[in-house]
Amino acid sequence: MQERLNLLFVGVGGQGVLTASDIAAQVGLDLGLDSKKSEVHGFAQRGGVVESHIRWAPSVGSPTCEYGTVDVLVAFELLEAARWLDWLKPGGVIIVNQQQIMPMSVSVGNAVYPEAEAILAALEQRAGRVIPVDALPLAEQAGNPRTVNTIMLAALSTLLDTDPEVWETAILRRVPEKYSDVNKVAFKLGQEAAA
Repeated sequence: MQERLNLLFVGVGGQGVLTASDIAAQVGLDLGLDSKKSEVHGFAQRGGVVESHIRWAPSVGSPTCEYGTVDVLVAFELLEAARWLDWLKPGGVIIVNQQQIMPMSVSVGNAVYPEAEAILAALEQRAGRVIPVDALPLAEQAGNPRTVNTIMLAALSTLLDTDPEVWETAILRRVPEKYSDVNKVAFKLGQEAAA
């Protein structure tokens, strides 16, 4: 098991980024590590940017990752992956949901959303590995589009030397019981997508 890990979860308000980062922090604790989390969500409820840092180690001081030290960038939206790319350490890993949510500047015509291929090429140029996940259709296939965060956590679980059951258990403890079955399906689909 990797005893020191810097994770950065980024996305857009309403995608479940903060819930996913809470669960990832809990997994660190469940593995017997010190785990700290920090979040910034500004105008998240209005579709604004959301970021959450999670750090695992035998002992964690600051909850915020330092610039250029993130081991795994978990991006819930394609352009947000590019926006936070410089936080990734050289050779780090990016798990990126291919969903594209147009920022307000694009919606009002003041900016243009880059081509998906150009964004992915930029990610691949910087990262040691990029794992694209088409999470929204998988969440819909699982039975609830709100399980995008479970899909992304499942993809993350496949990268780390941890028992996937620890992740699934942490997710199921967090979600209301009536959503357990759909989250179990979403977790399996997310693991398969990242494999």
